[in-house]
Amino acid sequence: MAAAGAASPGRLVQYVVVRSDLVHKLSWPLGAVITQACHAATAAIHLHYGDADTQRYLEQLDSMHKVVLAAPDEAALSGLSDSLTEAGVSHKLWVEQPENIPTCLALKPYPKEAVQPLLRKFKLFK
Repeated sequence: MAAAGAASPGRLVQYVVVRSDLVHKLSWPLGAVITQACHAATAAIHLHYGDADTQRYLEQLDSMHKVVLAAPDEAALSGLSDSLTEAGVSHKLWVEQPENIPTCLALKPYPKEAVQPLLRKFKLFK
């Protein structure tokens, strides 16, 4: 598990933001929530496969760096998605189907310093 601040300058990081209320308030099984994060991360990579940073990230197969953060609820996750869209940050908001429940989002790989300011208010997922 990666700690905040572990990436070196210019190192590519894929951020994943997961709704913590799914586990702590709505009692979703932890495995189901982890699966949501996996779906979002895979989808973000797929959608941005041709991107230069994504390709560089995938070339570092044995040293990929992900940071998993917690959004307290659906409103916070949706608000973050809106903010990222406004800032031109490529990401995938994962919406579980058929229930139509936004569960998490994943950014395409970015240099940490390029996106961390937009994610600063979110803490590591616990």
